[in-house]
Amino acid sequence: MTAAWGVVGGDSEGPLDAPFPWASVTKPATALAVLVAVDEGTLALDTEVGPPGATVRHLLAHASGLDFDTAAVRAAPGTRRIYSNTGYEVLADALATAADMPFERYLREAVLEPLAMTATSLDGSPAAGLVGPLGDLLRLAAELRSPTLAATSMREVAFSGLDGVLPGFGPQSPNDWGLGCEVRGTKSPHWTGARNSPATFGHFGAAGSFLWVDPVADVAACYLGDRPFGDWARVEWPALSDRLLAS
Repeated sequence: MTAAWGVVGGDSEGPLDAPFPWASVTKPATALAVLVAVDEGTLALDTEVGPPGATVRHLLAHASGLDFDTAAVRAAPGTRRIYSNTGYEVLADALATAADMPFERYLREAVLEPLAMTATSLDGSPAAGLVGPLGDLLRLAAELRSPTLAATSMREVAFSGLDGVLPGFGPQSPNDWGLGCEVRGTKSPHWTGARNSPATFGHFGAAGSFLWVDPVADVAACYLGDRPFGDWARVEWPALSDRLLAS
């Protein structure tokens, strides 16, 4: 297994410049592009997009009711947390239409280039298609830790109290998410460590990738690898997170 991990402004291990698939860790970058568009007035959080009654805000927070990977609607907007790749693809299409340019170009000009993430590119879905090195992922983590590109925070819970399933970790009550990132809260089990505060927010991906920011500890950490998410990650990721926070 080849892997790389690092802390923003701190230690790292493994190849910083080797490209890895980010899988769903793509979503915070896509969400950041949407929030830049909101600041610019290209979109609004309350713009209606997707299923009837759903908005940009619902889609960002996995509260639109859309299915994981189809166009089926499984719940009314704002009633349940249903993790949805489809929702992020709908968001990207809406942004492309509003900005009158391909989503990939908007993402590159609004997020990747300003953050000097020049070795990262979108190869597939806006929900899971970024490929890039750990160095670039650490730059994204640094932005989430201390935002400069968008005024709206991803760390605040949106539609508080919604129940749902955290992929890979089962039903959670509540299953808190912000606008683009999962918020740790009181979830158990979880992919971050026992030392991570409830305020920790971030994302993990099926390709064996994670990004988290703990604002209480003021630490941001990332992991990329070539081993898909599985039982190993449920054990090793929390242990790695605890080691990073302890040090």
